[in-house]
Amino acid sequence: MSSVDNPQTRSMNRALFIYPVLIGLGAVARLIPHPWNFTPLMAIGLYAGAKSTRLRTGALITVLALLLSDAVMGFYRGMWYVYAASLIPVLLGRFIRRKDSVGAILPAALLSSLSFFAITNFMVWATGHLYPHTASGLSACFVAALPFYRNQLLGDVCYTVALFGSHAFLSRVVRPLPRIA
Repeated sequence: MSSVDNPQTRSMNRALFIYPVLIGLGAVARLIPHPWNFTPLMAIGLYAGAKSTRLRTGALITVLALLLSDAVMGFYRGMWYVYAASLIPVLLGRFIRRKDSVGAILPAALLSSLSFFAITNFMVWATGHLYPHTASGLSACFVAALPFYRNQLLGDVCYTVALFGSHAFLSRVVRPLPRIA
């Protein structure tokens, strides 16, 4: 059997095709005009965490998408906590990887959105000078961020459905898709 006919080689080739697609989707979606926070990054992290065989692969896909788009848009002071918050969905994806059901994926997507909102807005308040470092300042920070959260939640749900739904559809129609390495 040649290496082309080898199922393991075909599986690896498909996995290597998925990496740049996910990274490109994440980067391009941040660069093209879109409603604030309506991007696939949390969904990509969740999908990569759930479908990759290694945790570092899911993390690398997510971080590369962020780095590529930030290299074009410009780096910023708070990017370390945005990147950290973007890795939470990868970890959540690890928890749902053996439970390919709406009952597992949807709560993980919602928790991804909520954790990103909570972490990034807390850090804006804690590290910035826009809001007083009081309970009312923290509250004002979160209230001001609610319109962005609505868009993020909608984007996360839409993109999560698109990624996991496409995977399920293609797995049934084409042949089982491999886990990404």
